[in-house]
Amino acid sequence: MNALPDSQLLRNFAAHRDQAAFSELVRRHIDLVYSAAIRMVCDSHLAEDVTQGVFIALSANAAQLTDCRVLAGWLHRTAQNIAAQTVRSDVRRRAREHEAATMNEILSIDSDPSWKLVAPHLDTALGELSPADRDALLLRYFEKKSAQEMALLLGVSAEAAQKRVTRAIDHLRELFAKRGIAVGAGGLAVAISSNAVQAAPVGLAATVSAAALAIPAIAATTSIAATKAITMISFQKAAVAATITLLAGAGIYEASQTAGLRDQVHTLQQQQSRAIAQYRELQQTDDQLRAESTHLRSDSQTLQQVKQQEAAAADDPSQKAMLSWLDRVDRLKQYLLRNSAAQVPEMKWLTDQDWLNAASGKLDTDEDYRHAASQLRATSQNEFSYKAFPALQKYMNANNGAFPTDLSQLQPYFDSPIDPAILQDWQIVPASDSPNFRFGGDFLITQKSPVDPEMDPQIGIGPSGYGEAGNGFNPDIKAFQSVIKAYAAANPGQTPFDLSALLPYAATPAEQSAVNKQITMRQSDPTYKAMLPVFQAYSAANPGQQPKAASELLPYATTPAQQSIIHGLTLEHFPQ
Repeated sequence: MNALPDSQLLRNFAAHRDQAAFSELVRRHIDLVYSAAIRMVCDSHLAEDVTQGVFIALSANAAQLTDCRVLAGWLHRTAQNIAAQTVRSDVRRRAREHEAATMNEILSIDSDPSWKLVAPHLDTALGELSPADRDALLLRYFEKKSAQEMALLLGVSAEAAQKRVTRAIDHLRELFAKRGIAVGAGGLAVAISSNAVQAAPVGLAATVSAAALAIPAIAATTSIAATKAITMISFQKAAVAATITLLAGAGIYEASQTAGLRDQVHTLQQQQSRAIAQYRELQQTDDQLRAESTHLRSDSQTLQQVKQQEAAAADDPSQKAMLSWLDRVDRLKQYLLRNSAAQVPEMKWLTDQDWLNAASGKLDTDEDYRHAASQLRATSQNEFSYKAFPALQKYMNANNGAFPTDLSQLQPYFDSPIDPAILQDWQIVPASDSPNFRFGGDFLITQKSPVDPEMDPQIGIGPSGYGEAGNGFNPDIKAFQSVIKAYAAANPGQTPFDLSALLPYAATPAEQSAVNKQITMRQSDPTYKAMLPVFQAYSAANPGQQPKAASELLPYATTPAQQSIIHGLTLEHFPQ
C-alpha cells in the first residue's frame, strides 16, 4: 500500500471505498495540510477543523481526482478555500489576534529569522503562483521529493523537473519582494524546506480518516456536502444560543450574590457580547450557504444536461475525428517533452493552428513523430526568417549594402527584440556553401546544424529573399548533387534518365552510396519504372537532347499506361 502512487490509492477508494487506501492518503498528506491550516487560521483547534474539512472534500471528490498528477496542489488549494471561509469575519480575526501573537512567539523560539518573515505570507503567495510552479514547490520542499521522483509524477525529465523548481522559487521570491520581504532564492528554499511542514497532532490522522469515511458514498456530491455544512452550522448556532442563555443566567446570579464580583460579571458580559456577535455571524453564514446550496442544485442540473449533450456528441463522426485530432496534438506535445533535444527555441512562436497542422496525419511510428516534429521546427524557424529578412534589409540599407558579420548586429533592426538563444542557432555562411539558394549576394543566413538531418529542411535568408530547401542538410542529397554536377560537366546538355549512368562519376564511397540510394528509390516508383524505357528510347533517338515538351515523348510510348503518364507530365517531372 505504501508503494502505490496517490492516483492509484484514489482509484481504489473511488471504486471500492477502500478504507486502507484513504487512510494511507491521510497519513501521507495530513502534516502538509495541517501545517498550511495552522499558518492560515492561527488557531490549533480551527486548524484541525480545516484539516478535517479538506479530507472530507477529498473523500467526496476522489473519483474526479484520479488523474490528478500532484494531489498536494489540490489539497493546498482546498485548505486555502476552507481556511478563508473559516476566518473571513473581522470579528473572528480580532478574536484571534491575541492567540495568534502568542503562537507566533512560541513558534519563533529557535526559529529561522527568514522563516518568521516568510511564514505569514507563504500560503497566499503559493496561491498566486501558476499551478505548475505551485505543484513543483509542494513536491520538492513540502513532500521532499527528489528530482527523479518529481520527473515520474510530472511526466518530464529530471533536468526539466529541477528547472521547474528553480523557476518556481524565483517567481515565489518575486511575490515576497512585492510584499516588501527581501529573501534570496537559496535562503527561501532552505526556510521552506526546513519549516513549512510540521507534524500534525497525535491522533488527528485517525480522527480525520474516521470523519471522512463516515460520509456514505452516495452523499459525496457537492450539493449534499453543502447541506451537511448547513446542518453543522445549525448545531453550532444552537450551541452558541445555549451559551448565551447560560452566560446571561450566570451573570444575573453572580450580580445578585455580591457586588464584590462585578469584575467577573463584566467579563461574562463581554463573553456574552462576543457570543451574540458569533451567533449573528453564523446566521449570516447559514443564509449564504442555503443560497449556495440552491445554486449548486441548479448547477448540478445544468451539468447533467451538458453530460447528456456530450454523450450524444460522442456518436457524431466529426466529433470523434476532432477528438482524435486533439489527442494526436497532446501526444505530439508529450513526445517533445520527453525528447527535449528535438525542440528549438523558435518553437515558442508556434500557434494552436501550427500544432493542429503538424498532428493532422497519423502518429503511429517513431518516424511519424520525427516527421511531425520536423514540421514544427520548420514552421517555427520559418517564422524567424519572416522576422529576420526585413531586419537584414534595414541593416544593409543603413550600412551601404554591407552584409552583417555577426547576427547580433541585426538586433536593433528587428521589430521587437529576438531572444539571444534563438540567434545562437543561426550563422552567416558564404552563399556558395548552399547552392540550393539564389538570394543574391555573397553571404547567407542559415541554421548552424539540423536537429534531424534526414527530415529538417535548410532555411536560407539572403539580400533578395528567403526560403527553405527540403532535405538541404541531408548528406546523401549533397553527395548526389555533386555527382550530378560531375555528370553535367562531362555531358553538356544531357539528362541521365537512367541513374545508373551516374555511377562512373561518383568519386567517393559516400557519393556511390547516395547514387545507389536514389536508384533504389526510383526503382520502387512505378511511374519511373514505366517511363524509363520511354526516356531511354528518346535519348537513343535524340543524342545530347532533352524534350522541351511532354508531347515529344509520345512517339516512344509503347503502352497505354505510358501514354497516360505522359499526358499528366510537365517538364518539372522529368528526372534531373
